[in-house]
Amino acid sequence: MKNLKSFCNSLAACFICLVNLSACNKASDVSMKQKAVIPTAALNNITVTGTGICDYVFNESAVIAAGYTKVFEDNFDVDLTKWNVWTGGAFNNELQYYQAANLQLLNGNLIITAKKETVTGATTPFDATTKTFTYTSGRIECKTNISASSLSPKMRMVARIKLAAGYGMWPAFWSYGDPWPTQGEIDYLEARGQEPFNYQTNYFYGRATNRNLVKNQTGFITSTVSLTDCYHVYEMIWSQNSLTSLLDGAVVETKTGSYVPNLFGKTERIALNLAVGGNFFSNFNASQIVTGSMYVDFVKVFKSN
Repeated sequence: MKNLKSFCNSLAACFICLVNLSACNKASDVSMKQKAVIPTAALNNITVTGTGICDYVFNESAVIAAGYTKVFEDNFDVDLTKWNVWTGGAFNNELQYYQAANLQLLNGNLIITAKKETVTGATTPFDATTKTFTYTSGRIECKTNISASSLSPKMRMVARIKLAAGYGMWPAFWSYGDPWPTQGEIDYLEARGQEPFNYQTNYFYGRATNRNLVKNQTGFITSTVSLTDCYHVYEMIWSQNSLTSLLDGAVVETKTGSYVPNLFGKTERIALNLAVGGNFFSNFNASQIVTGSMYVDFVKVFKSN
């Protein structure tokens, strides 16, 4: 996830500085990218309520009947050979060290577990400087790239997930490309473990490395059903002029910001991770952290003309 990125918005009597760290030189198959930080609502952000359905069953046949073709699928019942595993620390002042030991395949689920334990390892996969971490967790990035383009005007990314509960847990389902943000970033889902009914969406784009141009495009979505007690299906439809989010089969938000068309034709990879703490949280108190697990039933990608 990023090198230094910072943008500030002013709203009447408040000044918000959002800092995001990322390294964007593609030094390996796994890229240096972290989540964007939007801790509070601002002008043009979207706040909506979605009707969540506990343990929602995804209707793949209906998606195919609507003209989509499945181009990627992992039901997490064999191995993780379709993914790169992140090893090392990350960015955004997060506390975790990502390692393979925190990834488990059990009963057709990927389980990403955050643990309180002290380990020593690389600051990031791209900075071998030794650092001591007080938490561990897991992150994977898909080896298959995705792109909404003239060849595939609509891409539909789908995952069935039970979010991690617990103060300081930061589960995410998203995609991005290198160098950030010239290939864009699309956040299908990111959430805070202490807010079991809420999650966020976002996107980023810039013409130069580490220079984001997108502001106030966060979707603040509240579910009528807890997102940590059972499985829900999160979808994002990426097309030339819109980013449409679905929760449990129903559209909850559509972004049509001025930079959405700039994402068209860009190449991204899907990522799943569970961070611990970091700049995504306001007034964060590390002493209150309660670790948890993120359960992923499947990830599917469809394309359509």
